Order: sequence, then structure tokens, then C-alpha cells
Amino acid sequence: MTSENNLSKLLGRVGFYLIILVILVFTLFPFYWAINSSFKGEQELFQPASYFPQSFTTINYQSVLNNGNFMRALFNSAWVSGVTVLLSLVVGAFAAYALGRLEFKGRTAMMYVVLAMTMFPQISILSGLFTIITDVGLYGSPLSLILAYPIFTLPFTVWVLTSFFKGLPDEIEQAALVDGATSFQTFYMIMLPLTAPALVTTGLLAFISAWNEYLYALTFTLTTPASQTVPVAIAQFNGTVMRQEPIAEVMAAAMFVTLPLLVLVIVFQKRIVAGLTAGAVKG
Repeated sequence: MTSENNLSKLLGRVGFYLIILVILVFTLFPFYWAINSSFKGEQELFQPASYFPQSFTTINYQSVLNNGNFMRALFNSAWVSGVTVLLSLVVGAFAAYALGRLEFKGRTAMMYVVLAMTMFPQISILSGLFTIITDVGLYGSPLSLILAYPIFTLPFTVWVLTSFFKGLPDEIEQAALVDGATSFQTFYMIMLPLTAPALVTTGLLAFISAWNEYLYALTFTLTTPASQTVPVAIAQFNGTVMRQEPIAEVMAAAMFVTLPLLVLVIVFQKRIVAGLTAGAVKG
């Protein structure tokens, strides 16, 4: 029986690691192929596929760095995403504190409304939002994206932060009020610093969402290249020479866009996981 149990455990462990290996290959191979293609010359891309560059070159990265439109789009993405995160955290923190700590009629219904907003597809409100952006005169400006992006980053931020505010002990807030602090002082001096892990988590995820967003960016900046963000700029690459298929350059540009996000996720992965799970348990 003991040998059979050991064999069963061994087979189970081997099967488990095989499944993990398959998942890793399935998820990481596209990323590897993009890196592999970014270091190939244009002629090699149209030859039979190879898993390693036969003529290693960095000319694609040089072309991307020398592309003024791409560098401007990189700055636009950083600026728009940063402001979007700031707005989402400021507004979301106030809303989450009210929903998580204050008692008022309709609070539960409002929470479900916030949750429902995270389920709507972006394209369902695109036409109405386009009309609003055009009427206020922001079409073609990065400000149009700053106005639009919180529509899908703010509900998520409010939902996660509300769970954290709910999980904080009541005694902390009561002690601050007894010491003479006002409700606002209790919020920004006591409660808000305690939710720092949640702020980092939601801020990073909101930044990634805004950084990778394509639909709104394409719709609101299609005719103004100077205001376009990175996803739109990459989609409109036309190569450095006439009739070129800039596959390798697109892959190189994708590496410039992906690697910073990858580094951020690796650095803050523990905070992301801990933040989401703690919020879920405490809520």
C-alpha cells in the first residue's frame, strides 16, 4: 500500500508539473516569438520560421527609437495613464470611504451599480461618449482620453478600495473621533494611509488598463497623430521604406511598450495578489 501511495503521489506531482509547463509554454510563447521576431531582419521574416534569429540585428529597435511619432505617443501614453490613475485614486478613495464606512440609505444598491458598471463592454457607450467629447470640443486632444478612461478604471478602483475600507477596524476611526479629529481628518490622516497597499494595487492595475487601451484612443485621436497613444501609433506603423511590411518594427515597438509593464508587475506582484485577496476576504 505504501509503495502504491508513493507511486500515486509521484504520478500526481508529475502530472501537476506537466500541466504547469503546458500553461507556461502556452502563455509565454507568443511573448518569446515577439522578441525573437524583433531581432530579425526584414528578409528573414519572410523565410521559413526559425526559433532563433539567423542574422541577429538591432536595427528594428533603432528604427523605433528614431521614430518621432512613436516617442511622442509613448509620452502621451505615460501622461494620459498617469493622470487617469491620479483621478481614479482621488475620486475613488472618497467614494470608497463613503461606501465602506458611512451608513446611508441606498448604499448597497449603489455598490451593485458600481459593480454593474465594470461589466459593460466599452463599445456599448462609445457612440454616446463620442458625441459628448465632440460637443465639448475635446475631440483630437489627450484630454478626451483623460475624460474617457476613468469610466472603466474608476468603478474597479471604487469596488476594491471599498472592500479595504470595510475591513479596517471600527476602533481606529472611533479613537480618532474621540481625540477630536473631524471626519475628513480621520479619512486622510488615519484611514487613507492604512489603505496604501490597496492604493498601489488599484493604481497599478488602472495604469495598465489605460496604457493598453486601444478602442477609445483610436476613436478620439484618429485624425490627430500628435495626440495618439502607443497602441494606436503601433497599429499605424508603415515602415521606413515604401511598401514595407514593418512586422519586425512592430514587434520591437511592442517590446518597448510591454517590458515596462512587465517590470512593474514583477516588482509589485506580491502587492497585487495580496491587495486583491485581502480586499476580497475583508469585504
